[in-house]
Amino acid sequence: MQKAIKRLTLFAVTAIVILTMGATVIAQEKKEKSLYDRLGGVYAIATVVDDFIERLLVNDILNANPAIKEARDRVPKAGLKYRVTELVCQVTGGPQKYSGRSMKDSHMHLNITEKEWDAMVADFKVTLNKFKVPQKEQDELIGIVATTKADIVMPQKK
Repeated sequence: MQKAIKRLTLFAVTAIVILTMGATVIAQEKKEKSLYDRLGGVYAIATVVDDFIERLLVNDILNANPAIKEARDRVPKAGLKYRVTELVCQVTGGPQKYSGRSMKDSHMHLNITEKEWDAMVADFKVTLNKFKVPQKEQDELIGIVATTKADIVMPQKK
């Protein structure tokens, strides 16, 4: 009788362990992938960043700002693309670590206006649409970008 109880107890414990492991696996499968993974990882992000930076370089609204032109003449576009790729990868959950200056430090001397910010966001959306980034991921990316606005756009003087 005691052997039967021990077997039954062992069976019950084993069943509980298996059920718990199964529930954990199901929960992990239901857990959403990171934005980084949903975007396709570093190579997909680098491709989108490449197009986006190229688009910014010919934007007439941004090119009218002499401080932006001076910065473009000073900073090689390959380096800019690298830093932006690093940053996007990090903020979307990738393993890369952004090694550049803060958004505030790297933009404070550019005197970026609300109009220039809007032009940048519009170009970003065009690039995201070009690569058929799903709307959910676009919204998340635009939300992340929006968190940097206060550090990039100069306050308007009244």
